[in-house]
Amino acid sequence: MAGQPTPESLDLLEKLVAALIRRGITSEAAIAAKIASTDRASPETGARMVARAWVDPAYRALLLRDGSAAAEAMGVTMAGQPPLGVLEDTEALHHLVVCTLCSCYPRAVIGYPPHWYKSAAYRARAVREPRAVLAEFGTVLPAGMQVRVVDSTADFRWMVLPARPAGTEGWDEARLAAIVQRDHLVGVSLPHAA
Repeated sequence: MAGQPTPESLDLLEKLVAALIRRGITSEAAIAAKIASTDRASPETGARMVARAWVDPAYRALLLRDGSAAAEAMGVTMAGQPPLGVLEDTEALHHLVVCTLCSCYPRAVIGYPPHWYKSAAYRARAVREPRAVLAEFGTVLPAGMQVRVVDSTADFRWMVLPARPAGTEGWDEARLAAIVQRDHLVGVSLPHAA
């Protein structure tokens, strides 16, 4: 089946891991901890970060200045992760995140990327025709709004801080976090008051 590891690649991985452990570069416990951390990551983490930024100006400032530190402040271990940048949407500017080379994605705060994010079609079209791609996700932006496409890379990952939707004044963090979805965190769609 396409996309599945071959017995040869699994054997090679096993040998590589054994060599790294033998040389003291890593340990089985460290590998298990990293796998567990990756498996725990989900869009709910990014949603909680967005909700906190919407209600806490000091946290918002930290998030925009140093996304990795803001993630750490929410209990997310960023050790070994590329730096996290956060792009703030405004009334005049909308951000769309793409990785044009592969599928670099802020897994620590959003979890695993969806299949479409990794597709060659999304990666190419997001750069060439971002408004058309957004429309396919049901996101139609005003004609005067600027769309900025930002490339995530192996060296730096990006997440979007969407604009807080109208009608959410007075909501607490938990209620706000509940309206933030994975697609909002990469800019293909917008949160709405539910």
